[in-house]
Amino acid sequence: MRVLLSILMLTFFVSCSKKTFVEDKVFAGGVHASAWKLNKGEQIYKEYCMACHGVKGDGKGPAHKGMKVPPRDFTLGIYKFGKITTGELPHDRHFYDILKYGLHGTAMLPWDLTEGQMDAVVQYIKTFAPKVWEGKDKKLGAEILPSADPFGEAHRSAAIQKGKEIYHGVANCQSCHRGYVSLEEFSGINKKINGEGVAELDADFYKVKPQETEYGYLSIPPDFTWDHVRSASTVEELYVRLAAGVGGTAMPAWKDTITDEEIWAVAYYVKSLMDVKDTPERKTLMSKLK
Repeated sequence: MRVLLSILMLTFFVSCSKKTFVEDKVFAGGVHASAWKLNKGEQIYKEYCMACHGVKGDGKGPAHKGMKVPPRDFTLGIYKFGKITTGELPHDRHFYDILKYGLHGTAMLPWDLTEGQMDAVVQYIKTFAPKVWEGKDKKLGAEILPSADPFGEAHRSAAIQKGKEIYHGVANCQSCHRGYVSLEEFSGINKKINGEGVAELDADFYKVKPQETEYGYLSIPPDFTWDHVRSASTVEELYVRLAAGVGGTAMPAWKDTITDEEIWAVAYYVKSLMDVKDTPERKTLMSKLK
């Protein structure tokens, strides 16, 4: 009996000490991840992340079925909220921000992890998409940081007005999101910018329009007066998201498509819409859009 117990205990300790990774890896941007760090990251992932994102990192954890917003499928190597142009690879600190602050309106909560823990789990997550991440020849995207704000608080009203015009008359954001102006105002904006007014609004002008994504499901763009904006809550954060776009979705990177000043203006305008959420001002605004 003692011999059998000893064998069982030995088997247990050997199995517990078995490590998934025995070799170091080099990821995009020349990031070196030791086998020790990857094994630590796996442990942290299993404790904090696996319930939603799954054993295989495919977003199919046991908790995913009850979620309105599906957990990210890491095996695709596509990331929505990097601070780089969509389609490029994000930097590690972009992942840290998501871990630290979460994503508004989703089950992705802020996690109280040390920077060492965040580093370990981020390196481990990369192993779910080896063709995307592994290799010293892989490049990270150029980081998008806020430029100097051309408006500032003193010119906030002017920025909001300009942003409203760019939103509805240049970028045509209402083609995915929704419109926030009356027919009369929309016609005036188009006449000012495009030289010709409009006689009527599209039937879906005041509706958000579900969009195809690279994740295999439809994405519903936010109504900025009602829904959460997942990765931004300030004008500066909105500037970055507008400039960078949202990876794997219909939300493009507006950097180099409209001017930097126009991106700032739209950020101010969208923030003004977010600010009426859960206030009497929203009801007033909506009453004018009929």
